[in-house]
Amino acid sequence: MTPLTEDADYLLDEQVGFILRKAYQRHMTIFSEHIVGGLTSMQFSTLYRLATEPGPVSQNALGRMVAMDAATTKGVISRLLARGLIHSAPDQVDRRRYMLSTTEAGRALLAEALPQVKKITEETLAPLSADERETLIGLLQKLC
Repeated sequence: MTPLTEDADYLLDEQVGFILRKAYQRHMTIFSEHIVGGLTSMQFSTLYRLATEPGPVSQNALGRMVAMDAATTKGVISRLLARGLIHSAPDQVDRRRYMLSTTEAGRALLAEALPQVKKITEETLAPLSADERETLIGLLQKLC
């Protein structure tokens, strides 16, 4: 079998998906080194969104708020419930739907984690100047 020769119009190291994956891997390494309470990035995002909402949130709405598919959201919620970091209660209007909110333990862990996630962001973006950071965030938001 003959190896694929490089295509002048395609260099893997210049492809957006490849670069984003490498940047994400670097960020997740930094995240795992600094986060407290054994939270994953998705668990942190979920806990943060719930804590900053004015009231309980349905599982479906929460999944949209944190950009997770239904199966991933269900798993994250199950783990947070098992740890006593969030609470689930039937919706007063639609008893088939459950509404989620943070517990005191969840809010306490979130308060402990917030300074760390700020450091994580700072370390992730450390190679960039302030202007480059602003540009990167703006461009990434535009892609989303």
